[in-house]
Amino acid sequence: MPPRFFPDPRSAPSDIVAIGGELDWLVLLDAYRHGIFPWPIEKIPLTWFSPKRRAIVRFADLHVGRSLQRQRRRQPFRLTIDRAFRQVIEACSVVPRPGQDGTWITREIIEAYCDLHDRGHAHSVEAWDGDRLVGGIYGVDAGGAFGGESMFFIEPDASKLALLHLADHLSARGLSWMDIQVMTPHMKSLGARTLARAAFLDLLEKEQSVGRTLFPKD
Repeated sequence: MPPRFFPDPRSAPSDIVAIGGELDWLVLLDAYRHGIFPWPIEKIPLTWFSPKRRAIVRFADLHVGRSLQRQRRRQPFRLTIDRAFRQVIEACSVVPRPGQDGTWITREIIEAYCDLHDRGHAHSVEAWDGDRLVGGIYGVDAGGAFGGESMFFIEPDASKLALLHLADHLSARGLSWMDIQVMTPHMKSLGARTLARAAFLDLLEKEQSVGRTLFPKD
């Protein structure tokens, strides 16, 4: 287990559980393994969150509409795991999103998560049209549970198919859900739900106690 840098978030009075600190890979790993994640806010020191209402998606509840089912059967994209982590996170940082003027995925965030990936703790799923990256998702292995961070698409359904590929991969290794941190309209439409922070942390600890390997080394 990594060193402990953060207080127990269960007793935190708000969604923010800590302010400041470095984006060192060991700090990041400790954060995720205790249900905490960084979310930079402009003009203030780095903020670390463990929301009172935590969003997760149970794979059995994923809503796959008819058109997406057809796309899944047609397999329009080649789907891979950990082939282009840096490309995925950089694409997530620049693809425009409705209602957002900027991005929390700063250059510092990109380099920290790429370091975490190089050490085997952060992972990506990629969707390819030929040799062109057209969608993807990345996140962090929190000691046998998975925390999704962000996803992007250039071609329709590319990120959704990448998410389904990730769900299939995690399910095959015995995991039935993934953390998505905060609810969005898009994820709600796919069947995501929220839990009280304490319930989420209990669930996280239960998964970690299993000792499963989510991304075996080749």
